[in-house]
Amino acid sequence: MARLFKAAILDDTLLPKILPQAIKSVEILEGDGGAGKIKLSKFGEANKFKSAKHRVDELDKENFVYSYSVIESDALKDGIEKFTNEVKFEASPNGGSICKTNSSIYTKGDVQITEEEIK
Repeated sequence: MARLFKAAILDDTLLPKILPQAIKSVEILEGDGGAGKIKLSKFGEANKFKSAKHRVDELDKENFVYSYSVIESDALKDGIEKFTNEVKFEASPNGGSICKTNSSIYTKGDVQITEEEIK
């Protein structure tokens, strides 16, 4: 599980190499890798959005938890302040790993987001 967490979360250069159609590049804009780090992901042809700026909210290497907020992106429509995502890796009973994610959308004011818009 530690190797998967390191590859998927800690190594910002790996995903653009193995999934270039989804992620073109990841650039570190601020920080040293822990909470507070700001990075810019530019998306590939398979994604309908062009880019997203992420802020790392939590990085727990011991418990394999990574939380981040999308703070700037063409995916943030009017009325949406940010998206947050928590990614957690757990051991599965068969010796593999399970990746669980939880996403939240924060709106500005009383803006209502429909289920169709979320999809």
